[in-house]
Amino acid sequence: MSIYKTYSPEQLEELSSNYIIKSWSFSKVAQFSRNEKGFEMIHIYGYNTKKSATTLSGNAYHEISHYWKAKQKGITLSLPELEKIAFEYIDNIDANKWKIQKTTPTIAEAKKKCTKTTTALLNNFYQEKEVYEDHIHKVLDVEIRFTDYLTINGVDIPIPCTVIIDLVIEDHDGKIIIIDHKSRNAFSSEEELSLSIGKQAMTYVKAYEAYTGVIVDEVWFCENKYSKNQQGGSQLNMFRVILDNDTRRLYEALLYEPLKRMIEAVSDPDYVYLINDSDNLIDRAELYEFWAKTLIAEINEFDIDEIEVNKDLVEKRLRKIRDSSTKSITPKVIKQFKTNAASFIKYDLSTTDMKPQEKVEHILKTFGIQTEVAHTFNGFSSNTFLLDVSAGTKIASIQGHKLDIANALNVANVRIPKDLKVHDGKSYLQIETAKKRDRDLLWDAKELIGQKIPIGKDNFEQTLYWDLDKQSTPFLLVCGASGSGKSAELISIIEYARLIPEVDQIIILDPKYEFLDYSSIEKVEVYNEIISIETKVQNLVEEMNLLIKNGKQKKILIVFDEFADAVASSRKGKDLDIHDMVQIGNYRPTKGPLGFPIPGAPKFQRQKVGELKSLEENMRIIKQKGRSVGFRGVDATQRASAKVITGDAKVNYSLMICFRVPKEIDSRVVIDDAGAETLAGMGDGLLKTPESSDLIRFQSFYKPKEITT
Repeated sequence: MSIYKTYSPEQLEELSSNYIIKSWSFSKVAQFSRNEKGFEMIHIYGYNTKKSATTLSGNAYHEISHYWKAKQKGITLSLPELEKIAFEYIDNIDANKWKIQKTTPTIAEAKKKCTKTTTALLNNFYQEKEVYEDHIHKVLDVEIRFTDYLTINGVDIPIPCTVIIDLVIEDHDGKIIIIDHKSRNAFSSEEELSLSIGKQAMTYVKAYEAYTGVIVDEVWFCENKYSKNQQGGSQLNMFRVILDNDTRRLYEALLYEPLKRMIEAVSDPDYVYLINDSDNLIDRAELYEFWAKTLIAEINEFDIDEIEVNKDLVEKRLRKIRDSSTKSITPKVIKQFKTNAASFIKYDLSTTDMKPQEKVEHILKTFGIQTEVAHTFNGFSSNTFLLDVSAGTKIASIQGHKLDIANALNVANVRIPKDLKVHDGKSYLQIETAKKRDRDLLWDAKELIGQKIPIGKDNFEQTLYWDLDKQSTPFLLVCGASGSGKSAELISIIEYARLIPEVDQIIILDPKYEFLDYSSIEKVEVYNEIISIETKVQNLVEEMNLLIKNGKQKKILIVFDEFADAVASSRKGKDLDIHDMVQIGNYRPTKGPLGFPIPGAPKFQRQKVGELKSLEENMRIIKQKGRSVGFRGVDATQRASAKVITGDAKVNYSLMICFRVPKEIDSRVVIDDAGAETLAGMGDGLLKTPESSDLIRFQSFYKPKEITT
């Protein structure tokens, strides 16, 4: 067992601080061995993110993991079911992940090629899956990912190893076998596999054995050839690595040598990563453009993954490189070299020195669409470009190229609203694109106007409001995934509501216990337990009915966080029945001591005497009748499900906010339109309001705890 498994969290954190990368993998070791500068570019700076259609089809092919997961449960997925899963994966690939090439000059063409290749791979698998299944007695693990400290060649490696293992089986002879799926245009030769595959096999074996304690007997690599054999024959080739003691020692020694050199490099902030000009797997121009960029750029110009990389060490290293390079070479010369290198990176505008608006104009011109970006507005989490479209140009044609625009801007997606934007008396087509946050929209009490609660600001610096004094907008729906900014929005609304004198009471229904800080604040009540929430809502209904009966008003703001989870766990059916002891008659009369009859005692039985309304029904009653007496409400949830946010339920929400959600269908469930899946998170939202025919993109206010009133 590795000595590092005995370290405390504090010791591990100190150990990790000495290395630029926070974990290693076989792909990192292989990349370092092949091209050190490529390793630095990809695995340290996160620079190379675009992949070709064939590479992405290989990723989509790995969705056959769903077949094996179903197999574990005794279910066999059909080929159409597998294709549906893989095609959904392809549809969800971000625009800036696609590498545009000569044969695939648009993302639509790249997707078409990717889909065609994936279809061939899946057909091959389904026709020849006996190559796997004939040997399987039991499926043990499917697509497992884990990180663990390993001992390689007798040496404890001070950086944990991260692996993803496609499939682990037990065969009919009781052997434990790891299987790795690979997609290929042509089969690798036996000689090539024998010499190169052992190091990858040993990485899987050492990691799996350390993670599970189970000894692995063999590793199989199954190559799936998507190009058809002209003479027919098998499209799947299974290559087996049998792990006897001598083979283990050999492959472990082969793995240790490049791993040791990589560990030494990432522990040395002054290490110079060498360029291998003969590496055919990396675009040479892209590599030199990256090298030139490291000589002059700031750390925030790189897409560094802080989960995988120690950003502080990279920043110190980058500062040293920049200071030493600019002393020996003028920045002007470096910039010119970078520009020259970038000019050879075909079909990729993200590396050029064009301004974003120039990239938008350029990419559309390549499709014969003449436009001019007349105005650019820099928002908090997104930018808005206003396009002056030439006469005769169909707006739909621009909509069709939004992924190509996103690819040029190196963002996951762009949003193009259906309606034109009128600015300074002229109509423009809007393009909204997410960006890295460069400032926060801090909560400011001065933004409050009367009973108008500020929701946020759009990219045109206009404040958006929720007016509590308007009966036409009494209830607000807020949806967003974890990290989207939903909770920060609720806190902002509560804090503004506390400043409004007309708000008599703020009721927070908080089943996730996220608002406990408000439980001791004046005119705020917090309820967490589901029974307490149900009782309070029932009391609110009774109070509402009393106010209606007496013709009175009371401004009560009800903030219901994670209402979907609360409704799901609330009492239903027979649990809502009210029971009491009911007299159902008398017992038989008896005779007293003198012989006179005495009436029998009453006979009671526990019976249902009524039925409580469910939490969901009580909330619906409040929304239907509460607006007239001053009730206002915010319902928030992470679950953008049609079962939760039904069409009938949405009728009661005049305002709807959707922060970032995982899928387009989630966005459509909440706001009846796509777009929320493209948001940047952390308060970047879309507002649907009766005052606007189109969705409004905005940034929500953020209130740090230290400025809580």
